[in-house]
Amino acid sequence: MNKRLIYTLIGAMVLMVSCSDDFLERPPLDELSEDTFWKTEEDLYKAVNGIYNQLPAEGFIYDDGSSDNAHAQYPWESTATEVSSGSITTAANAGWGYIDKRRCNYFLENADAVENADPGLLARYKAEVRFIRAFSYFRMMSKFGAVPLVTTTLNIDEVDVPRTPREEVLDFILNELEAAAEVLPVSYPGGKPDEKGRVTKGAALALKARVHLYEGQWQEAADAARRVMDLGVYDLFKLDTESNINLQDNYSHWVDFDDEADKKRFRLGLRSYEALFHQEYEGNKEVILDRQRIPQVDDNFLNTYLPPGSIGGWSSVTPTQELVNSYNSYKTGEPVTPPSPEQRATWYDSEDPAFEEEFRNRDPRLYATIMFPGSPWNAIEDGFVFEWIQGASNMSQTGYNFRKLVDPKIYRENIGNHANVILIRYAEVLLTYAEAGNELSGPDASVYDALDQIRERAGMPPVDRNFHNTKEKLREVIRNERRVELALEGHRYMDIRRWETAPEVMKDINNIRNTTAQSRIWDAKLYLMPVPQSEIDLSDGIIEQNPGY
Repeated sequence: MNKRLIYTLIGAMVLMVSCSDDFLERPPLDELSEDTFWKTEEDLYKAVNGIYNQLPAEGFIYDDGSSDNAHAQYPWESTATEVSSGSITTAANAGWGYIDKRRCNYFLENADAVENADPGLLARYKAEVRFIRAFSYFRMMSKFGAVPLVTTTLNIDEVDVPRTPREEVLDFILNELEAAAEVLPVSYPGGKPDEKGRVTKGAALALKARVHLYEGQWQEAADAARRVMDLGVYDLFKLDTESNINLQDNYSHWVDFDDEADKKRFRLGLRSYEALFHQEYEGNKEVILDRQRIPQVDDNFLNTYLPPGSIGGWSSVTPTQELVNSYNSYKTGEPVTPPSPEQRATWYDSEDPAFEEEFRNRDPRLYATIMFPGSPWNAIEDGFVFEWIQGASNMSQTGYNFRKLVDPKIYRENIGNHANVILIRYAEVLLTYAEAGNELSGPDASVYDALDQIRERAGMPPVDRNFHNTKEKLREVIRNERRVELALEGHRYMDIRRWETAPEVMKDINNIRNTTAQSRIWDAKLYLMPVPQSEIDLSDGIIEQNPGY
C-alpha cells in the first residue's frame, strides 16, 4: 500500500459545520470541523490526499469517443455520443465544474494554519495542490475557452463570477505549473508522506509542455519537453520476455516474419506496448503521472467498458475503421492502402480469406490495441479469437473492440481492475518534443531520434529520414504517430481541434459491413463546448454562452 496515495478523509474538503447552541459545541463525531482540523501535519497529509481523488481517471476514453478515433455508443454514459454526432446542446455538461478547484483553494487558504509544520513539506504539499488545480483549469479551458478563474473559496453571495479572458487563464496555468516545478522533487523514495505516485517536477514540466503544444508555442513546448527528458529518470517501458500464455498467440498467421529475430522484435514490441498499462507493471519508468487506485477498493472499470459482451464487457467505446487504417506497415513503416469499404464488406459477408489481408503485416500496436475479427488473445481466455456478433447485447457497432487498457490477468482472476490510470507518460513527452521541434525549424536529428525511440519500442522500423525530409512530410508522420501511440488516452479530441483537421475527419462512421454505425455532422461551434445552461442560469446570466449555442 505504500506505493499508493490512500484517499482517506475526503470529507476534509467539505463545508465545515459549526453550531451556536452551547449544548452542541462539542465537535461532531461523524464530520470534521475547522475547530479541530488544520492542527497537525497529519491533517495536511489527509487533506492533500483527499484532493488527489479529483484527478481525472478513465473517463478520458470518452474524449477519444468524441473524436474520429472511436465511437461512444451509449449516450447515457457521457457526452461523447452527442459531441461526435455534432448534436450536443446547452443541456449537456461536457466538463464544466468547480468542486475540484474549490477543494484546492480551500486547502491553500488553510494550510498555513498548521503550526510547527515542516516548511519544506508544507511548500511541497502546496505545490502538489497547485498542480492539480492548474491541471483542472487546463482541461476546462481546453474545452470551453474562457472560464471563470477562481482562486479563493467563495461565499454564497460571491458565486456570480464572469468568465475570465482566456489569455489570463492560460497565463495562470503556465505560471502555476512553473512555480510547482520549482518546488516539487524529481522522484519520491516511498513511505509516508513520500509515496510514489505523487506529483513530481517531471509531471509539472510535462503538463507545461502539453499546454504550450496545444497553444502552438513551439519553442516553449520543446524547451519544457527537453527539461523532462534531461531529468534522466524516465524511459520507455520495455519487456525482454513473453509469458507462456502470450506465447500461445499465433502471430505468424498475421505477420510474414523474416526470421526468429524479426519475430522476437515484433512480439516484444506488441507486449511492451500493451503491458505498460497493466496493473502488474504500474508505476513503471515510463509513467510520469497516474491516477492511483486502491486494490479491491477503487476499480477503474476499463475491463467493463471496453471488451465485447461475449467476455462480459459493454463495448462502450469502440475503434473506428479510420483508426484501424492509421496503423502503418510493419515491414516498411509507411502507410498502407486499405480496401474500399464496399470490398471489405463483400469479403467479410462472404467469409472470403481475402478479408484477413487488411490486417497482415501491420504495426504491432494495432494488435495490442484493437480486437479485429480473427485476432487472438489467449491471455484473456484460452483459445480466444475475436468474433464480431453484430446486433448482440453489448457488442460493438463498428466491428472492432479495444483491448488496449484492458488487463487480461485481472479478467482471468475475476476481480476488479485496479490498475493505476496513466495520465502523462514519457512517450507523450517525446512526441511533444518531436512535433514542437519540427514545427519550429523542421526535421533534425533530435526530432527523428525522439520518434525512433517510440517506434523502436513498438517494434517498428525507424523513420525514413531520406524520404520524410521536410517539415511538411514529417508533420504527417508525427501526427499519425501521436494517433496510434496515444490512441484511447484522450489526446485525439484536442489534436484534431488544434490542428483544425476536425472538419475533414469528423465524418460518418461505418462498420466493417459498410453500414452506418453513427452519423456525424461537424460545425465550427464544436471547437468549443457549450457552457451548460444551468450554469448560466445560476449565475443570473453573468456567464456568457459560447458562440453558436
